[in-house]
Parts: sequence; C-alpha cells; structure tokens
Amino acid sequence: MTAAAPERRIYGNRTLNLRSIRAIGYDMDYTLVHYRVEEWEQRAYEHTRRRLAERGWPVAGLEFDPTSVIRGLTIDLETGNLVKPTRFGYVIRAAHGTRFLEFDELRTVYAATVVDLASDRFEFLNTLFSLSEARLFAQLVDLFDAGRIPGVMGYRDLYLAVRDTIDEAHMEGTLKGEILDDPDRFVVPDPDAALTLLDQRHAGKRLLLITNSEWSYTQRIMEIAVDPHLDGSWRDLFHTVVVSAGKPGFFTESAPLFTVVDEGRGLLEPHHGALQRGAVYYGGHAALIESHLGVAGDQILYVGDHLFADVHVSKTLLRWRTALVLRELESEVRAQAEFAADEARLVALMARKEALEHRLATARLDKQRERVGYAPPGTPAADPARRDEEIEALRAELAELDDAITPLAIASGQLRNPDWGPLMRSGNDKSLFARQVERYADVYTSRVSNFLPETPFGYLRAARGTLPHDPAPSAAE
Repeated sequence: MTAAAPERRIYGNRTLNLRSIRAIGYDMDYTLVHYRVEEWEQRAYEHTRRRLAERGWPVAGLEFDPTSVIRGLTIDLETGNLVKPTRFGYVIRAAHGTRFLEFDELRTVYAATVVDLASDRFEFLNTLFSLSEARLFAQLVDLFDAGRIPGVMGYRDLYLAVRDTIDEAHMEGTLKGEILDDPDRFVVPDPDAALTLLDQRHAGKRLLLITNSEWSYTQRIMEIAVDPHLDGSWRDLFHTVVVSAGKPGFFTESAPLFTVVDEGRGLLEPHHGALQRGAVYYGGHAALIESHLGVAGDQILYVGDHLFADVHVSKTLLRWRTALVLRELESEVRAQAEFAADEARLVALMARKEALEHRLATARLDKQRERVGYAPPGTPAADPARRDEEIEALRAELAELDDAITPLAIASGQLRNPDWGPLMRSGNDKSLFARQVERYADVYTSRVSNFLPETPFGYLRAARGTLPHDPAPSAAE
C-alpha cells in the first residue's frame, strides 16, 4: 500500500501496537458514519430555533452560519462569552455574543482568569454536534443583552435553555427521521471503512459497536452507510452491538442491560447471564463487555469522536486504548501544507526579530550602565549620541520587521477559520482542545478508514515530544 497523504494519517500521542489489541469498539455517529456537518447542524439549529419560537422568543430572523464557530471553543457562563483558550487555559480570543472582544477588553476581562474545565463556569464544546448550540447561544446573548428574552435570569439560564431545547430536538427523533428519508443529503460515504473493519475482523479482532443512538436508527443508518460496500450485512462484522449506551455513563456506571428481542419493533427484555455473539443489547456498562470478552484495559481500543464521552472516560477509568476521530483534521492539515512556505518565512522573520530585540536590549542596558556609572571595568566608553542613534536604528528596523510579520501572523491565526483559527492551536501555543486530545487520545485521525493502510498488525509510534530547549531542525543538521 502507498503511504497515506498527511491529512489521512494516524497521529500518535502514545505508541499503539495494534497486534496487542484483541477487541476494537466503535462509536457510530461521526465515527463509523460521517455526516455533512453543515447540513446536520443546519437542521438541528432550525429545529431548536422553532422550539424557542414556540416559547415566544424573538428568534425568527436568526440564521445559522457554520463558519462562525468551531469545535473546541468554551462557553463562559458567567460572562456570556465564547472563548478559545490555550493549553494552559489562558484566553487569547473571545466573543461576547457575536461581537469579538478587542485586545484591551479581552485583557481586562480575562487577566486573572484561567479556563478550568472542572469548573461549572465553563462548558467545553468538544463535539461537532455542538456547533449549532454555540452559534445559537451567541445570537441569544445579543438578544438577552438587548432585554428581548423573557423569563431568563442570566447567561447560565440562557445556555441551559438552549442545551435542553437541542436535547429535546434530538430526542424527538425528527432530525434523524429527515436523515433516513434523505441520506444522500446528510451522509458522507466512505467505502474503505467497511474494508477496514473486514481486515480487523479477519485478523482476529473482536469488533464492538457501542453507540448512544437507538436501535431503529442504528440499524437503518448502518445499512445505508456500510452495507453497500459489503457482500453481506454490517451485522456480520460485529461481535457485539450495544445501542442507547448512555455514554459517558456506560463507562462510569452500572446500568441494567436489556436484549433487543424484537428487532423490527425494538422491544426489550432484561438480560441475564452471558452475552450472546450477534445479539443486540440496550444500555449496560463497560464491565459487562470486558467480562464477556475476557479482555480488559489496554487490550481494548475504543474509537470515537467525542473527546469526553468516548475517549476521556474510557481512558481515565478503564485504561482502554483510545483513538479520537477528528474530521476537521483533514482541512486543518491541508491548510497547514498550503501555508508552509509562508510559515517558513514567518519563522525566519521571527528569528531575525528575536536577534534584533536582543541587540536592542543589550544597547539599552549598556546605555544605562554608562549613564549611572557602573559599567564593568575595561568597558570601552561610547559616544552617547552614537548609542542613541544605534538604539533608534534598531527600533526602526524592528518596526519595519513587524510590518512584514503582522500579515503572516494574522494569516497563521486564521488557518481553517477566519474568526477562530485552527482547531489544534491557540495563537502560538496548543489550544486547550489539543491539550485534551494529547492527554486522553492515544492516537487521533480524521476517519476510521485511515486504519486501512496501517493494517491490523501495525505498530503506530508516537511522535517524539518536543521541549523548548530542543534544537531547531536546522541547527541539528
């Protein structure tokens, strides 16, 4: 097989030996089955807006703009802001409602604030399903500030109203019904996903489907997305199927397990005893799966798209190996590749700026020592006028250099999204989202079929971690 393009590679935070993996669990939505995000979130937005209009909220003129938000933002429930923090929780970009904060305002609001995801002040938007939620919340903040939202006491109440209404729209099933009625509009085909699963199954991996979706939807969407690329049924690929799993509770609690006894109508009965291969189960918990398979911990790989519900809890509590699916990674990696020449120029200019800044700082220190009279013995005397000329020349050169750096730095911060920039970076640092990926996902990639060229016997090595004192590549050559 030929090497995968950069946007289709698997990237490792920790080395993963696929030969040691005995079972692979998969989430379904946005993992095995990919959707056209703008179509899905547009409909979710419209369903939610309709429900809010029924409450009497003035939302009729609001529209969904998929470019206005990205995954990985955080909602500040205290201020009503959408923020993008660095890996250390420092806010470098923020919008109050739909208005972005200027630098001085941002510094005033967040000078003493570190975004801590353990705090109930912050809501972390870590899934593609949160795009419509974030956009609608921002627009409603504008209406709330104008005094046009009735019966809401603050930004937290506003967010909870949006969250509950979106949950109702999903639970109602109307949106999923639209997807099943017109799958070509919503579903992104990936023929190689089926071959990837076949390779893994015939290599002796026991495959699991563990999804929060209900059985009726799971059955039909898997038939639509997977069956056309198989000789048989998608059911033949999986050792165990669990629907309505209730993640993250599936990994943290001990919910009762039911068997789907009438698959046509989705009728359930309590399950007792050993799990049966090929059966469909409802609910339950991860310990049952481990007991049934006779494997646990690092012998199980779980693949999902939800940073918390899929990889955080399964990694932290069960020590399962984890793979995070980030569909946006493809556009982000492509954008980086297209910007590579400008990035190299930006790095070179910044290196030159650092050297000039050091020369300026040294010249200012020399001037200070000469003025106060504590220069080290033997220091040659300098003409004060020439020293001032040197300082002014360095300042002018730095100003000219800044003029060249600024447009490149702005463009670098706008990769993939003009307002919020790349998913995995926040300014010159990693984003808080990237830090969570780093902590909880052993590997990350853009789609399940990226495992195909790696084979079920691959050895996925983590990239060597970098430290600030590591030599630059050019210096090491």
